[in-house]
Amino acid sequence: MNESKSTNITWHEGQVSRTDREKMLAQRGCTIWLTGLSGSGKSTIAVAAEKVLNEMGRLTYILDGDNIRHGLNSNLGFSPDDRTENIRRIGEVSKLFTDAGLIVFSSFISPYRADRDAVREIMGEGDFVEAWVQATVETCEGRDVKGLYKKARAGEIPEFTGISAPYEEPNKAELLLDTNTQTVDESVAQIVEYLKTNGYLG
Repeated sequence: MNESKSTNITWHEGQVSRTDREKMLAQRGCTIWLTGLSGSGKSTIAVAAEKVLNEMGRLTYILDGDNIRHGLNSNLGFSPDDRTENIRRIGEVSKLFTDAGLIVFSSFISPYRADRDAVREIMGEGDFVEAWVQATVETCEGRDVKGLYKKARAGEIPEFTGISAPYEEPNKAELLLDTNTQTVDESVAQIVEYLKTNGYLG
């Protein structure tokens, strides 16, 4: 658990509320947290879903694992402690974007259940939608365009999730996207239907 070192600080409220922003956008902010093995399809689904929602006139944003490590989390590695801090920071950013009224796609392996639950804990009721992008290691290896699994099996990448580091499956995910059998379009349709059914799209 992160302990704050900041003292003498106060949260400042603005004159525009989250409700005001959501009314203007005609949508409810939320974070779709896509978790799963490398190669399971998280980023691909996020990109495709964002395009569909954009065409529907919805305001969205993608937070992607690789992209975030280029900037905000460039000082973090892949040890268990660094993975936890990586997810903690992204959780806080996702919370802010959700408060702004956006539909956020957070696409991270996020292998530890406790880390994902910690993000859920800081979000409001219904703000955190866990989407387990389920695919076997064999399926992911078959799509390994980056050659990461090959390097991991050769010992060139230490602490690689699914090979030399654990992945803890979600036990209360709102969405299960089985990309062993589902197409990208089918997974996207499942997300959009969930958003519609649960009132996120106004």
